[in-house]
Amino acid sequence: MIRVLVAYASERGGTAEIADWIGAALRQAGVEADVRPAGEVQDLDGYDAAVVGGALYEGRWHREARRFVRHHSDALAHRPVWLFSSGPLDDTARERVIEPVAGVAKAAGRVHARGHATFGGRLAPDAKGFMASKIAKRMSGDYRDRERVAAWAAGIARELRRVTA
Repeated sequence: MIRVLVAYASERGGTAEIADWIGAALRQAGVEADVRPAGEVQDLDGYDAAVVGGALYEGRWHREARRFVRHHSDALAHRPVWLFSSGPLDDTARERVIEPVAGVAKAAGRVHARGHATFGGRLAPDAKGFMASKIAKRMSGDYRDRERVAAWAAGIARELRRVTA
């Protein structure tokens, strides 16, 4: 059976939930998936592929996601890899394809990623922290699309079955 690591970097839990949705969709498609915080992954031994995701803050991918890709770039470059971002606090991610921000595009090139998706983000109205609470007053809400996430993950499972057959 194909075994996939879904590693994520999340500040307020929204990206972690997206990673869980990806793991569930992969398992439903017959792929074994482990969902783990990026900072807790020591190595990629035993994984046939990886999906790496991070929240976007001020146009930058979460620091732990960037660190994960840098630290594991050699291992990732020898496996099929997909990247995802979460963050827009509006419906743009549902309405159109959003290209990866510069840092994610650079990471994708480093590991020869097969694809990237940007999903909407989530910010609670009572978000803690100076900047988050300020943004929450104007843009709080849940803009994630679980069906789109599941469809994207199902596409990954199809491709993995094709390339490992």
